[in-house]
Amino acid sequence: MTIRASEHGSKEQISWIRLRSVSLPLRAAVSDAKVLTGRQKPLDSVQLLLADIETSQGHAGIGFSYSLRAGGPAQYAHAQEIAPLLIGEDPNDIARLWGKMAWAGASVGRCGVAAQAIAALDTALWDLKARRAGLPLSKLLGAHRNAVPCYNTSGGYLQAPIEEVIEKASQSRERGIGGIKMKIGQPDRQADLRRITALRKQLGDQVPLMVDVNQQWDRITALRMGRELEHFALEWIEEPLDAHDITGHAALAAQLDTPIGTGEMLTSASEALAYVDTGAVDVIMHDAPRLGGITPFLKVANAAEQRGMIMAPHFIMEIHLHLAATYEHQTWVEHFEWLEPVFNERLEIRDGMMIVPDRPGLGLSLHERVDGWTLAQTEVGKRA
Repeated sequence: MTIRASEHGSKEQISWIRLRSVSLPLRAAVSDAKVLTGRQKPLDSVQLLLADIETSQGHAGIGFSYSLRAGGPAQYAHAQEIAPLLIGEDPNDIARLWGKMAWAGASVGRCGVAAQAIAALDTALWDLKARRAGLPLSKLLGAHRNAVPCYNTSGGYLQAPIEEVIEKASQSRERGIGGIKMKIGQPDRQADLRRITALRKQLGDQVPLMVDVNQQWDRITALRMGRELEHFALEWIEEPLDAHDITGHAALAAQLDTPIGTGEMLTSASEALAYVDTGAVDVIMHDAPRLGGITPFLKVANAAEQRGMIMAPHFIMEIHLHLAATYEHQTWVEHFEWLEPVFNERLEIRDGMMIVPDRPGLGLSLHERVDGWTLAQTEVGKRA
């Protein structure tokens, strides 16, 4: 039997929620291999689902999810359906509330858009809990470190000539970012090899270098290219195959010395756990907003920790920095400056590390410019 907060005497209840659909423009459109192979169009904006939650005692939290190219309106629509279910609930019961929201949309499943709508609300609840405790989210969860190795991805897209990629890599290094990741997976494999050769020559052998194929190789190409890439001493080859090809990733990881990573396109904990439980990759790269929030992310991270896997969460450094700080084994956080205009705060980077904020919760507050990017918003409940 489920008992609401008001029925068992809890003094604190969720009293107000605001949802906003936001379109954040990028300074310049970017293209990865999915564009060059004709599967997608260049990316020129990020669609955000923002959630503000307040309680009857005046505590508040913020959370967000996102989509690229398509799906933002669907996330917002589903969030509007499930947000009213949280009014009157105890905000401490995060796991139960995740299940309540998931069951409400059971007919459309517990992955994809449905999970990503939950993610914004789930993250807001975790932010609220940590703020109320006066702790950074990492400390609330139990941190292993106060800084996490970081690498830049946003400077390595394929629309940019290699000279620009090298220049941005140098700028990232000067800023204190530790590693550099570049996009590959072009139809012309030799062009990929020329770009990697040029960047490695510029960076030197000691700088961590990663490549991201964005799912554009078949199994034979992945093995052949993987062997070509062995002498570059890469930290990993990311998404060499279709994101759901567990068997193919496992076979590739077994045949190459270079670590293999994937996970960013998975949209449920069960999908990510299938990679972890079978040891199909060396680096698990799951994404909290895509999986359904912090609650399912932690389930995958705990399982990966038991296997001693490398963890390198995808995108959204503003959330993943805290989660990576709680991971016992080797971990990275991915640097993208794309979402910086949304927040008043900036993350500190030095000596190859991203510093975990000591501010309560995620340590973030929304900039007033978000109002100008808001496409739609809705409120449920009443503010205390």
